Amino acid sequence: MMCRADQQPEPQDAGTDADSGQAADAAFAALLEDGAEDLYDNAPCGYLSTLMDGTVAKINGTLLGWLGLEREAVVGRMRFTDLLTVGGKLYHETHFAPLLRMQGEVSGIALEMKRTGGGRIPVLASSVIKHGTTGQPLLIRTTVFDARDRRAYEEELVRRREAAEEARRQAEADRTRLQEALAVLQQSLLPDTLPPVPGVQTATHYHTASPDRLGGDFYDVFAIDGKRFGFFLGDVCGKGPQAAALTSLTRYTLRAAALHDPDPVSALTTLNTVLHERYAAGGDPRYCTAVYGTLEPDPETGQLAVHLAAGGHPPVIVLRADGTADFLPTPGGLLVGILPSARFTDAKTVLGPGDTLLLYTDGLTEARTGQDRTALYGDEALLDFVTAHAGRPPQAVVHALTGLLDSFGDGLDDDTALLAIGVPASDSDSQTRNER
Repeated sequence: MMCRADQQPEPQDAGTDADSGQAADAAFAALLEDGAEDLYDNAPCGYLSTLMDGTVAKINGTLLGWLGLEREAVVGRMRFTDLLTVGGKLYHETHFAPLLRMQGEVSGIALEMKRTGGGRIPVLASSVIKHGTTGQPLLIRTTVFDARDRRAYEEELVRRREAAEEARRQAEADRTRLQEALAVLQQSLLPDTLPPVPGVQTATHYHTASPDRLGGDFYDVFAIDGKRFGFFLGDVCGKGPQAAALTSLTRYTLRAAALHDPDPVSALTTLNTVLHERYAAGGDPRYCTAVYGTLEPDPETGQLAVHLAAGGHPPVIVLRADGTADFLPTPGGLLVGILPSARFTDAKTVLGPGDTLLLYTDGLTEARTGQDRTALYGDEALLDFVTAHAGRPPQAVVHALTGLLDSFGDGLDDDTALLAIGVPASDSDSQTRNER
């Protein structure tokens, strides 16, 4: 019979549900009715109790199963240390037992236990001393946890750490070899020494922004004939092996062009033609910036005639013996190698005793300064810096600039080449400058 929605269910229905619930509870409770002895003997960890001298008084089936031992062979016949490996026994005597005596308990100590047949099992042991009513120690209760999975995990971590460390050492060794190879190749693109020029002092410096990158800055001084010398300084575009190839081609082309016709405009024009035909005409617009010039010392006057031309290069600075410095006008905005033909313009100056000509690549003036490395150092800042060193010999000027380059730190992200050419000051000029 159906009942209305507002009617209660029949009493027998409620009783049926209650009986079903009670039966489920009883079945669940039955699953948990483990005796104390069963809980001890089949616990998921090892249990044992020993007398104060270590004699095993009680041990559960779990630990016996791990070790492959019979209860009769252990209880009252073996000590806890007899269950340990030689290393585990040594660690127990030197660390485990002394800590237990001092503290009354120890926790999570790594030991190794022997297994029947010669195997071993890593465990984590915790012990506590049970005391009597008068405080005297009665026995030691110990729990043992199987640490094989943990040991395997730790060993895997060690292997991975060792592998990572070996990979790091190998990477560092590879990087060192690469840096050494790059340094040798970089040095091969620069002259070992500069030839002596009568009545002239020269100084150079090459600052590598990164030992991991092969730069393309270059410089050279060489004899043209019996009375004239050629010099150049420049910077090719890009980094790496291709930049090195362009540097090598540029250096030897300028040398050959100077021996054929030492006129600076003619030499740069020849270089422009060679680079354009080699790169730009083939769809690879590689180029360089360069300053090339000639030096002609005058033994009678002690002066040095300088004739130079520039292509897309930072301006040359002339430092005078009287303490002044200024840019030498060298209209050379055209990059060498871009256009099939380019018209370079030249400039001339005369250096007297105490004067110095300074050439540099743009790694110096494009260095980033300030805490956030956002401001460029710039040509004007360089002019202000070197003016303070006007009248000093080329070696002193280059030394000061070397310190400046080092001060940029991470702000210097491009290589820099320096070339200073000067006429030695007379003794009287040197004395006056020192007094000033």
